[in-house]
Amino acid sequence: MSHIRHAIHLEASPADVFRALSTIDGLAAWWTETTSGESTLNGEIAFRFGAHVTLMKVTGLETDQRVEWTCTSGAPEWTDTKVRFSLSTPDPEKPNRTLLAFGHDDWQETTPFLAHCSMKWATFLLSLRALVETGTGAPFPNDLAI
Repeated sequence: MSHIRHAIHLEASPADVFRALSTIDGLAAWWTETTSGESTLNGEIAFRFGAHVTLMKVTGLETDQRVEWTCTSGAPEWTDTKVRFSLSTPDPEKPNRTLLAFGHDDWQETTPFLAHCSMKWATFLLSLRALVETGTGAPFPNDLAI
């Protein structure tokens, strides 16, 4: 199995970051504008990237701490993979600074597509940071091309 890992500091409270990760409007503001579905525990979210649709089941949701999904449909390499966003405030002196630890786990093999997705996740995490720090993200189709 292969895994993607990223970590990023965000100048925003865990509550603000959690809202961007756990609501349809929040997700549409940093990942893809054409996001729909139910973002509650066991709900299913559809992320559309042009003609490509990825369906994620919400498998973990802890307020201001964690969001987890399992991919149920989409690119064959993504099916049954797990996406996890873990939030913490490592410095009690800075309660409005959040460390986001990201994982996209259980890839069946290491491929050029995995490397591409790792890079795209990095650009979308920068979009998330822009959203929670400035109010404006860069979701698909306005995302950074790689």
